[in-house]
Amino acid sequence: MRTHHCNELRPDNNGQTITLIGWVNSARDHGGVIFIDLRDREGLTQCVFRPDESAESAKLSHSLRAEDVVQVTGSVEARPEIDGKSTINPDLPTGEIEVAATDLVIINKAEVLPFQLEKELSNEDLRLRHRFLDLRRPRLTRNLRIRHLVTKAARDYLDARGYIEVETPILSKSTPEGARDFLVPSRMHHGSFYALPQAPQQYKQLLMVAGVERYFQIARCFRDEDLRADRQPEFTQVDIESSFTDPDQIIELVEGCLAAMFEAGRGLNISTPFERMTWHDAMDRFGSDKPERRFGMEIADLSELFAESGFKVFSGAVANGGVVKAINAKGFSGITTGQVDKLTEIAVNHGARGLAYIQVRGEDPGTWRSPITKFFSKEELAGLKDELEVEEGDLVLFAADKWQAACEILGRIRLECASMQGLLEGKENEFDFLWVTEFPLLAYDEEEGRWAAVHHPFTRPVDEDRTRLESGEYEGLRAQAYDVVLNGHELGGGSIRIHEADMQATMFKALGISEEKARAEFGHILDAFQFGAPPHGGLALGLDRIVMLIAGEQSIREVIAFPKNNKGADLMTSSPAPAAPNQLRDLQIKSAAREQKDQ
Repeated sequence: MRTHHCNELRPDNNGQTITLIGWVNSARDHGGVIFIDLRDREGLTQCVFRPDESAESAKLSHSLRAEDVVQVTGSVEARPEIDGKSTINPDLPTGEIEVAATDLVIINKAEVLPFQLEKELSNEDLRLRHRFLDLRRPRLTRNLRIRHLVTKAARDYLDARGYIEVETPILSKSTPEGARDFLVPSRMHHGSFYALPQAPQQYKQLLMVAGVERYFQIARCFRDEDLRADRQPEFTQVDIESSFTDPDQIIELVEGCLAAMFEAGRGLNISTPFERMTWHDAMDRFGSDKPERRFGMEIADLSELFAESGFKVFSGAVANGGVVKAINAKGFSGITTGQVDKLTEIAVNHGARGLAYIQVRGEDPGTWRSPITKFFSKEELAGLKDELEVEEGDLVLFAADKWQAACEILGRIRLECASMQGLLEGKENEFDFLWVTEFPLLAYDEEEGRWAAVHHPFTRPVDEDRTRLESGEYEGLRAQAYDVVLNGHELGGGSIRIHEADMQATMFKALGISEEKARAEFGHILDAFQFGAPPHGGLALGLDRIVMLIAGEQSIREVIAFPKNNKGADLMTSSPAPAAPNQLRDLQIKSAAREQKDQ
């Protein structure tokens, strides 16, 4: 028996006897004549049960309710006119026809649903607890299909360019590379643990040493870190690495891959090449290494203007080697007290002592509303007005601190002001791709009192900074690292890698990693570098985030089939869960709960 999909039927099928199978999307009783919308993964078809055509099927149809699985056989008919009005549904591909049912088989009855599938539900935990039902929604079905198309496009694109897909281990070794690892105890090696990979970083570099030359993988990655809308404990990367390459070649490859992914998933023609911007420029102008540029409000440096100011907060910051920076939120002088409080809270949470601002209530600075303008000279007020193009109705916000701190504070304030003003409304179909390059190689960790890798310890410095790294001058070193950004989201990042054992040892020394620890943690890769390791580099794209943006969603949970909630729990399967006593015994692990019981 051949069954049709629900979106296949058209007026050309009129008069044909067909069979459909799927779920009852809805059922309606029109004076004893039952209409149901039958749904499968392809769409909907209206079926009608009339007593005069099949009394038995019509009688049985009265028992149908939402999500029953049924099989309907009948004749395809044009939708009739009723009282001179057409019953065609122009919103459905099958809206010109209906199936006059002659036979109905109820395959499986559905219990009363915990929520209605046709309505959006704000209780996400309830949705995730019944994810097998939630995924029946057309929006989520569409998202899964988009994910498939986007993943396939990436595979096809890389395959066509000579890249081969190689799987790397899931059970690996814990190394100090950034986020917290998920650990897996070994039954056969008591007291030892595997780690789930945060990324296949070392393995893909070893594949380069092995001569694979062009590698990719749709890789599963795991990080035990706090969650948010675009972060999960397990996620997927399009992982890419190649030998004998440079940043320009990697960037060109990835631009083409992204263009293929967006064309497959959304039908967009993405123009390349993307604009490039250094990390320093992105931070200086937008306060972020993943700048959102679909609105203005760029950060201005006013350090020179206020270096001798009578307002000691500003002049003192400059005297101490810091900066004074500001943004002009055009037309936002009517900000409410509650909004000011929220902006101030954001500033304080990111290290500021408070938030200085000016509400420009008139052309004359004498009418400006602010507790700080009384400390400014006429020249400073005029310079401020000129530098920021201040007009009546504007809101000026300041940060005075060390350069990076001031940039980051205003970067976050800038985004919040844009949200409050609705500056991104109507820009959902604008796609601003950007490369951010020349990231810092190292950053000083004040708490630990040592230098740390900004990306990872295998990142190569720019050629001009190599001698400074070797001589121990770590401040301001630049990396051959690059991130691709879209609308304020990092889509992926990568770098050219260190491939020489001596340079890798120099990097470990900069990071405060002793030779003994380096040998214990990274001996395998140090050994590999001594046997003719080729120059190599690569990049990893965040597949979940890319699909989220292509699908127009706000959370990656909407494009993952079975995600964890914001507490890292799978409510559907009640995971994580306690292990059975015999499992813990085999692993020679005593749980905290068992220890408390023993005490």
